[in-house]
Amino acid sequence: MFISSAYTNMPVMGDGQPQQLDENHLEQVAKTLKDQIVKEFNAQELTQLPYAEVRDRFASYVTQYLTKEQMVLSEQMKEAFITKIIHESVGYGPLETLLKDDAITEIIVNGTEPIYYEKKGVLHRSTLSFRNEEALLNVIDRIVAPLGRRIDLRSPMVDARLPDGSRVNAVIPPISLHGPLLSIRKFRKEPITITDLVGLNALSDPMAELLTGLVKAKCNVLISGGTGSGKTTLLNALACHIPQQERLITIEDMAEMRITHPHVVSMEARPPNLEGKGEITIRHLVRNALRMRPDRIIVGEVRGSEAFDMLQAMNTGHEGSLTTVHANSPIDAIHRLEGMVMMSGLDFKMEIIRQYIRSSIDIIVQLTRLPDGQRKIVAISELTDQEQHMDIHDIYRFQQKGIHASGKVEGIFRTTGYKPAILSRLKSFGISTAPLESASGEWHS
Repeated sequence: MFISSAYTNMPVMGDGQPQQLDENHLEQVAKTLKDQIVKEFNAQELTQLPYAEVRDRFASYVTQYLTKEQMVLSEQMKEAFITKIIHESVGYGPLETLLKDDAITEIIVNGTEPIYYEKKGVLHRSTLSFRNEEALLNVIDRIVAPLGRRIDLRSPMVDARLPDGSRVNAVIPPISLHGPLLSIRKFRKEPITITDLVGLNALSDPMAELLTGLVKAKCNVLISGGTGSGKTTLLNALACHIPQQERLITIEDMAEMRITHPHVVSMEARPPNLEGKGEITIRHLVRNALRMRPDRIIVGEVRGSEAFDMLQAMNTGHEGSLTTVHANSPIDAIHRLEGMVMMSGLDFKMEIIRQYIRSSIDIIVQLTRLPDGQRKIVAISELTDQEQHMDIHDIYRFQQKGIHASGKVEGIFRTTGYKPAILSRLKSFGISTAPLESASGEWHS
């Protein structure tokens, strides 16, 4: 069970007396001991055990090994040594520290370079890194294997998720020219609420009241924004305000929504296998959802031909549906939808496509990540159909005033004075429209 001390550069205890190890020797011992532990223990079984039990097993193994080989470590160094062995054997190596920091929202690994992480919207360079590419590849395999995924020369890209729901993307050579690449999008243990977003100055109280009112009044809402702007976070926060007696069906490419609702069922797309078979697309799932008696359909993000099926659902008795789209402005979001419907393969004229969009989408919420890392709702807009012409009218808008000496973007949320046609629908559901009925106001951000 124990490893022989007969390997290169290992401190020899010639006089039978224990000796202290320097860091280089300790690193070599850690590597050899880790390799042996991986052989001795069932790594998949260990990952299912409570951390305390895993630590006890490893601590016992390491203690016996150090005693047998007459190696001396201080208690503090021994604890750190055991932690390192655990992280590199059944954990995620240098990622462990970053994964445990709830304030970190994104982790980016570029081969063996120092690891980057995002905190409060700003990217930082850490002092942590993987020892070599082999160690990084082992961690990637440890992430994707339990999900039945694989990454190799035949399939050099993979999407996966950690047990806590964090989204993972990995790319390896030859696709990557700089060694294995790994990106992890983390999620809070407790989902962010609309109240939390107000506290983070992502929107004002009146804007929050309007958005939750729109959800309760079964308005179809399209959330638009760029990468990392907070689209899924807002979608999740709004979905929590859907009345509890309704049945929700969520559809995602990679499941990440955590909606606190008593009647929500979730479906996730599936990529093709190595033979190119077995793919289940978002479009397949949207079509199937229509047969599952949904009150509302929530699609994490439309990015292809499923946009047409989503619009059809919104138009055929599934009001109050929510989805997101990757776009930089409300008008850009509409153009993206037009293009995606054209991808459905149906021979529709552009005017028919626009009519579908006009009759399906009520509200567009535009999000942006500002240069200082803040994520804000910069516009809440109504889509109206006036004599076969599509108009977009801003109801609320974020107006940037300048940049503070600290680098923070300063501005205000304000009403535009536009009285949306949707007011009558809100009133019919008993939702207050007072902020929009009154004079234009502004709220500092």
